[in-house]
Order: sequence, then structure tokens, then C-alpha cells
Amino acid sequence: MPQAATPHEVRAVVALKKGAPVEVLPVLVPDPGPGEVLVAVQACGVCHTDLHYREGAVGDAFPYLLGHEAAGIVEAVGPGVTGLAPGDYVVLAWRAPCGACRSCRRGRPWYCFDSRNAARPATLLDGTPLTAALGIGAFAEKALVAAGQAVKVDPSARPEAAGLIGCGVMAGYGAAVHTGGVGSGDTVAVIGCGGVGSAAIAGASLAGARRVIAVDIEDRKLDAATGFGATDTVNSRGTDAVAAVRELTGGFGADVVIDAVGTPETYRQAFAMRDLAGTLVQVGVPEPDARVELPLSELFARGGALKPSWYGDCLPSRDFPVLIDLHLTRKLDLDAFVSETVALDEVEAAFTRMRAGEVLRSVVVL
Repeated sequence: MPQAATPHEVRAVVALKKGAPVEVLPVLVPDPGPGEVLVAVQACGVCHTDLHYREGAVGDAFPYLLGHEAAGIVEAVGPGVTGLAPGDYVVLAWRAPCGACRSCRRGRPWYCFDSRNAARPATLLDGTPLTAALGIGAFAEKALVAAGQAVKVDPSARPEAAGLIGCGVMAGYGAAVHTGGVGSGDTVAVIGCGGVGSAAIAGASLAGARRVIAVDIEDRKLDAATGFGATDTVNSRGTDAVAAVRELTGGFGADVVIDAVGTPETYRQAFAMRDLAGTLVQVGVPEPDARVELPLSELFARGGALKPSWYGDCLPSRDFPVLIDLHLTRKLDLDAFVSETVALDEVEAAFTRMRAGEVLRSVVVL
């Protein structure tokens, strides 16, 4: 009888309990089973969602193996995997359409209700199973994922930049292009110019928007937003952002407003910034207890659409290679999102800088 494969012992960032600082611990990552691939992680972005897991805002299935915005090299493939081979350069996705759920069967795989993940979890050395953040867990030297989560891309893009399309850049770009449907000549306002908001600005600009208005409370972020395609900026710390956006759009409001913050205040601002029949896209992740109240008469009278955007309504196998190509042809500067590179044991400090708004993205390099 063949012997069972030996799990791979690697260093990884783990959130052991709610609100506690993360720790770098040895963990065991299994070899790939049927339909799975093992990826040697090269770089992984530090995303707000990882902080949400650490704080218990996503769930309570501690301990969590954090990290999900990653690029790396396929090291091994399990039985039945086609289209991927050891040595392939991939970006990891937390959506891997199953092809069989009611959404996939209706031709809407970007809404897949049964996204694929690896069947077996990584564990601590004592056998305690770890819950992988967004089904990935890539703050680790190796990650085990479903084959559909590993999207092959052009290896010319450096991993520090390429990995960011695995979550934040894709979410923001897709919020504008897919969920918001920004088109040629549209006016767009984006509230919050962190990594996701900046990607939404870039997406709106690439989609042909005539005016892209960046709204934030930090001048430094607003300055950076112009590099991603913002035509106008509004510092809302001491300014009525709704009035400012209306003034910049001839008194009408924007055709598409993207809330990349996700608080009740920014959502109400986004609602009021829309032109008649305009679209509000919420891509910022709210806290679990956040609530918003809007007048029903205004909902009816203003028309349009209020649309949440999960992952920018993306289809990774289609969209990741496109974004990499845009980067390589200098139409989308992914390198500009990388504020700093850090080591695994610097993730907790990177969370602090992220909270303070000091970075677009810290990226762990392995």
C-alpha cells in the first residue's frame, strides 16, 4: 500500500483568538487531494478582511489562518487537476465557481453560491484545524487551495503587485466596471481612497468615465488618487462632500457613486450624491452591527439602483489575466498600490499602519 503523504511544516500567521495579536506559528499544510493544488506563496497583501477575521467580525471559527491576496508558484497538483502544472505562476482567488449551483447553471458564475475550497484544512502541530481566511490562508510559505482558486497569469508581473488582484484591486475595479457598469461619458464619485477605492477610480477611468471624483478625509490619499485617474478631489473632513460632488456635476450628482468605506455615514452620503436614476455601489465591508435608515419616499422618487458588490462581481479565470495584461501594458499600475513590503512576523504592525490609513497595501514577501 502507498504511504500517506507527509504534511508540509511551514511558518504561517495565525489569529488564535478574537482580538488578540496574530502570531507566526509552525503549521502543517496537507499535500493536494483530488481537485486541489499546493502553491508556494511568494507574496500576500495585508487586506482589511484579514483584520476583520482577527477581530471576530467575520465569524468565530478560531483559530484562523490569515492571508488571501496572494501570488505564487504551483508546487504540486492533485488527481484530476487539468490546466495547471507544477511551475505555473498563479494568483489566488477566493471565488472558484462550482459550475453546478443554481447561479452557475443560470450563467452567472460570478455569483456562485457554492464556491470551491480545499477539502482538508491546515493544522497546528497539535492537530488543531485552522480555518483559512476566505478559503485560502496565504500568510504562509505554502497554501493548499482548490484548483479553481489558482488562476494562471503572465509571470512577467512581480508577485508583490500581481497578488493584489486576488482581492482588493479586483474588488474595487469590478465595483466600477462590473457592478456599477461605468461607461463612456459617465460621472463617478468614489468615497474612500484606500486600496479598494483607488482601484475603483482606476476602473472607472479605464471604462471611459468623463469625470471621476475622489472623496476622502486625507489629502495624501487624494493626491495619490489623481495618479489612478481621479479628475477631481474632495476632502470631506471639513467640506460637505455631497454638495461638493453635486457642484462638480452641474448640480445633478454622479451617475455612479461607489462607497469603498462601508459605514452608515458614507452610505448615506453615497445615496445623496447620486443623480436621478443613478447607481450606488457598496464595496466597503461594513461592521456586523452597522445599520442605515433611508426615507422610503426618496428610495422611490430617486430611482436608480442600490447594489452591493462582492469581489467586484468578478469571474477570476476571466478577469485576473485581463488585469495583469492591463498592468503589463502600463494601463493599470499595480505597483502603485504597494506601499511597503514586510515579513511574516510584521503583519501585526502592518495592521496598525493600515488602521491609521498610512498605507494602500502592505505586502508580505516570502
